[in-house]
Amino acid sequence: MNRILVTAVGEFRIAFRNRWVSIATGMMVLFALVLAAAGSAPTGDVGIDRLSVTVASLTSLAVYLVPLLALLMSFDAVAGEVERGTLPLLLTYPVSRLQILLGKLLAHLAILGLAVTLGYGAAALTAVWFDPAATEGLGALWRLIWSSVLLGATFLGTGYALSALARRPSGAAGLAIALWLVAVVLYDLALLALIVTDGGGRFTTQALPVALLANPADAFRVFNLSAAQAVSAAGGLGGAAGTIPLWQSAASLLLWPLVAIALAGAAFRKVTP
Repeated sequence: MNRILVTAVGEFRIAFRNRWVSIATGMMVLFALVLAAAGSAPTGDVGIDRLSVTVASLTSLAVYLVPLLALLMSFDAVAGEVERGTLPLLLTYPVSRLQILLGKLLAHLAILGLAVTLGYGAAALTAVWFDPAATEGLGALWRLIWSSVLLGATFLGTGYALSALARRPSGAAGLAIALWLVAVVLYDLALLALIVTDGGGRFTTQALPVALLANPADAFRVFNLSAAQAVSAAGGLGGAAGTIPLWQSAASLLLWPLVAIALAGAAFRKVTP
């Protein structure tokens, strides 16, 4: 455990010098404040508190921004070490490859956790400032914070795997952007097209819930919207949250980071200095 912590501290210092801490935090705070100011207008229409509606808006933000930040921080975790020639030296230390990955993961999760906590916290303060009754949505905000960290862990692990497979930062960056486009944008577009084609048939009623849980970004969205009881404030695929049991989306959120880290470990073991 001490070796993992030492690795994590070193990675956090590198990220701090590279301004990743300020970049991630600044982006989350900026976008969260914009959504807090502009995204809670329908509060009276849906009959729930202002903060819960803000959480629904923040969920849509997190689906796009958290995976992107995670992939940008992780795509050169292995490939960068190979290109700089520091991987052979790193592997001479009395630390296993899994401990190296876990140390990087811990540091990057600390950055993401700080960013989402400050970003969502700023949005919560804004909501409570305008409506003191918004404190009823603090439970939904807490769920959004820890589930965002789990979502980030999934894409961090996937980014490490891509970095190990590509072995060059340029190739890893291309794979990371492609993954983000497929998982966050194109996947949902494909589902929407299938729903329109299906016309309320078997795919919509039976296969759609499984397809949503198979994508960590959609599982994250479904979990937070259904847990916050803000489904009525969501549109598109987010409206399917009411048809999926909460425990299923929570299980998907917990399982995906483990799968991603296992894939990263398997890919890293094949990297030769």
